[in-house]
Amino acid sequence: MTLTGIGVHSGNPAEITLHPAKANHGIAFLRTGTTTGNDRIIKAHFACVSATELCTVIGDVETGAVATIEHLMSALYGLGVDNALVEIDGPEMPILDGSARLFVQAIDSVGLALCRAPRRWIKVLQPVRIEAGRAFAELRPIDRGFRLDVEIDFESPVIGRSRKAMDLTPAAYRREIAPARTFGMMKDVERYWKAGFALGASLDNTVAVGETAVVNPEGLRFADEFVRHKFLDAVGDLALAGLPLQGAYRSYCGGHRMNVGILEALFADRANYAIVEGQGTRRETARADFGAGLGLAAFAAEL
Repeated sequence: MTLTGIGVHSGNPAEITLHPAKANHGIAFLRTGTTTGNDRIIKAHFACVSATELCTVIGDVETGAVATIEHLMSALYGLGVDNALVEIDGPEMPILDGSARLFVQAIDSVGLALCRAPRRWIKVLQPVRIEAGRAFAELRPIDRGFRLDVEIDFESPVIGRSRKAMDLTPAAYRREIAPARTFGMMKDVERYWKAGFALGASLDNTVAVGETAVVNPEGLRFADEFVRHKFLDAVGDLALAGLPLQGAYRSYCGGHRMNVGILEALFADRANYAIVEGQGTRRETARADFGAGLGLAAFAAEL
């Protein structure tokens, strides 16, 4: 069974298959259907990011790229999946319902498997900060785990200012972050279309924000759904570190560019971080060919 949908920006159909990968493989995308006819492997790594305007893009547009990877990357990181190969037949990930919920449901239906290889992660050793006008993003050391603190501040009275902070765990991610949908301002739609964005956006996959209210008839899934989605995006972008992070992330009025920028700043100085190892971890070793919203087949996990 295959997960299919359309790209929120391109409006084009997309099909993905999630394959297992060996320990220390990391997350990578197998891009098929390129204009050159040559399949490409693109590592899910900040060094491969080629654009961050409204979404995160990895790879080269001329030879094969994948756009809007942040929701799937967020789901993988949120659930603790360290290794996977994502096969995709076009230049943009399917948007599904605009959140990471369906990705999470699909991964959960297959399950994760333990691997005897020790888990590696990136430990933040000293504070790192970047700024752009009033916006900023920073990473700082903590004793254990990964904590995110994301704050937004929009002029729109519908969105306004709000903040979400919590330690990232699979249970908390499933419950509080994964269902939060992407959003956009109705007043910006025509400008996005002219720039080639949001061609696949609809009320089925985007929270549409009007002058005084949310346009979607069902309303919001959370009272603070907007900041929760920004949190979701931050998790997906920070997954491009290549290994899980041990540290605390804080952002104010951030976005894809700031999320990727803080990784660039972190790795710019070897004194900022250390790569450490622990005892065993969960790895995605079962095959996962899955579909959206239907009865999802569960495959036996291999140890």
